[in-house]
Parts: sequence; C-alpha cells; structure tokens
Amino acid sequence: MPLQDWMKLVSVDDHAIEPPNVWTKRMPAKYDRAAIPHVEEVEVDAARLQLGATAHGRVQSWVYAGKNYPQIGLNAVAGKDPRTWDVEPARYDDMRPGCYDPVERLKDMDEDGVWAHLCFPSFARFAGTRFLEGSDREMALDCVRSWNDWMLEEWCGTAPDRYVPLCILPLWDVNLCVTELQRAIGLGARAICFPENPSPLGLPSFHTEHWDPLLAIAQENAMPLMLHFGTSTRTPYTSPDAPTPVVVSQMGLNSMGTLADLLYSRTFHAFPDLKVALAEGGTGWLPYMLERIDQVWYRHRWYAHVDTQTRPSTLFAKNVWGCFIVDQAGIDSRHRIGVDRLTWESDYPHSDSQWPHSRKAMVEMLAEVSDEEAHRIAELNACELLGWRPWAN
Repeated sequence: MPLQDWMKLVSVDDHAIEPPNVWTKRMPAKYDRAAIPHVEEVEVDAARLQLGATAHGRVQSWVYAGKNYPQIGLNAVAGKDPRTWDVEPARYDDMRPGCYDPVERLKDMDEDGVWAHLCFPSFARFAGTRFLEGSDREMALDCVRSWNDWMLEEWCGTAPDRYVPLCILPLWDVNLCVTELQRAIGLGARAICFPENPSPLGLPSFHTEHWDPLLAIAQENAMPLMLHFGTSTRTPYTSPDAPTPVVVSQMGLNSMGTLADLLYSRTFHAFPDLKVALAEGGTGWLPYMLERIDQVWYRHRWYAHVDTQTRPSTLFAKNVWGCFIVDQAGIDSRHRIGVDRLTWESDYPHSDSQWPHSRKAMVEMLAEVSDEEAHRIAELNACELLGWRPWAN
C-alpha cells in the first residue's frame, strides 16, 4: 500500500463558508451595518424552495451593498446523499458545521484522513472578486482586510500546523494589492488567491506589466498564486439548455486556457521564480496540452511576439503545479507531467470532494506508485509549492 500511515495528506484546495459575523465583527464602526456583508432571513418564491428554503419559503441570504446573495452554502454538500443534492444549501443548518467552523472542520479532516487544508473564500468568491462589485471602494478595501484578518488570525490560528494561511487582495488597485499583501505576509500568509484570468473581470491581463509590483513580492516571498477554476467569472459553455453536469464535466477547460495564457505571456520570463497552481483544474489533460503548446510555439513563435528561446513546457516544469481531486489519468501520466508537478485537493465541502473517503481514494489512485512518489504527490509537492510544512520544524 503506497500511501503509508506516516505520509500526511495535504490538500491545496478546500473551501471555507464564511460564518455570518466575519464582517459585522471586524468592519470599522463608520460603515452602515446594512451595507457591509451580513446575513439576513429573506422570503423566496415557491420556485426557490428546492434550494433549501423552509416550508415557509425563508432562506438565509448574504446582503452586501444593497444586493442579496442567497447562495449561502456555495455547494456545501459534504456528507449529503448525492440523490438529495441541489445547487446550494440555503441555510447554515443545512450544512455540516465543519463547513464554517474551523474547530469542527478539524474533526471532519481527521475523519477524512487529511492533515492540512488550504481554504478558499466562498461568499467573497474564490479570488475575492466579490469586492470588485459596488461603488464604495473604501468599504470594499476594508471588506478584503476583514476577510484576511478572519482567515489568517481566526481560522488558521485555530490550528496553524493544519490550515494553510492564504489571502485575498483588492484587485481594482495594484498599489493597494501590494500594501495588503505586505500586511497579510506580516500575519503569516503563504499563498495568494488570484483570478485565473483577470481580463474578463475588466482587469489587465498577464501579458501586461500591470501586475509586476505584486508579482515581484510574490516571487520574493516564494508565495504561489492559487488560480482557482471559475475566478474569471467565466465557465465552459455549450448551450443555454445544457444540464449542470455538462458544465461541471468541462471545468478543466478554463485551466487549459490559463496555462496557455501564462506560458505564452511575459510572466515567467520577467519573474523566473514565480510559482503558480491551477486549482481544481485537473491534471490528466496536461501531457496533451503541453505537447500542443510546444508544437504551436515551435511553428508560430517568430511572428507572434512571444519569447523564442524557451519552450513553454520548460516553463511549466519550473513554475506551474497541477492540482487534482480524483484523476487517475494524471497519476498514470505522472512521468510525462513531472511527478513533482502534481498536488492533491480535497475540495471539501464541494460536490467533487470524496469526504469522508479521501485517503481511501488516494490509496486506490496510488496503488501502482512507489512510496517515494506517493509521498511527493500526497504531501511534499504541496509543501514545496506553499513553502509551508510547520510539522517538520
């Protein structure tokens, strides 16, 4: 059995459902309490009852800057029978407490055989892009700071050797990003939530110099950009009447586009030690995509105003990590991808999570893998990506 008991299972992609007091407890008193993010009981019509409302049609909804966001749970279905799933839990009592309580989360991690979680935002969106909305940028900045304070001090502070500290940034202003990143580093942050593709959000792309001050700090501190699927707000599209599984089955396509975008950009030439992870992107597609990117680069590089000296696959092998939940294709192709490029994700409490059988699933995926490679895939690669392995100190 390759996944030995002494090997710690480290996940680079999980999700924390923010409890109702994240912002009401931390935001400066000068703000109208009705404008800052808070949770209210709201009525919904009969068509919404399947989203978890009570018989009286009431759900709990986030409210921010005058808008309602009733998707409280963001796919927090851990522990539920898949036959009972719908899109979103609509009340906190529809979820396992481990979704929003760091003490209870540790219990669920222990049951799952998982040592460490890196938890992306939920209401704030995976890269904090919720706070691009609204006209009050001062309040939005304080919302970002409050989320970071909660995640770094309270959530991660509950178990510093088991929760990976990461931060979000005020993406609308790169100078504010720099200031907040430096503050977050002082609070212990080891990773940065960042959009997989800033362009659809109305932000400058990876092909510009706009993000250079931020990327310089990330490189200097060996902090990876965690590029989670869907943070560009775009999802794979086929037709308006396609059922949800069509979109879910194509999620890796976004990460394929992100990989091509980055490998052809100036990013890794300007910042040769920058680290990037394709969170929830899968890995089985990587051999083909790297082969294809190299082929296109070889034939088109001379006129396309891209670097002509370094193969894109060479940049991948140095700067990019793939992330998988259940991906036997990626494990079987590990030597073509690079054993040191593979990291595992629990994705708790989302629908792709194997909870409470994550360790069992990893044992099965790694059945034909040596102990050395299994240890690297389960634990060491993630720790090297994050520059974080506190139990080894």
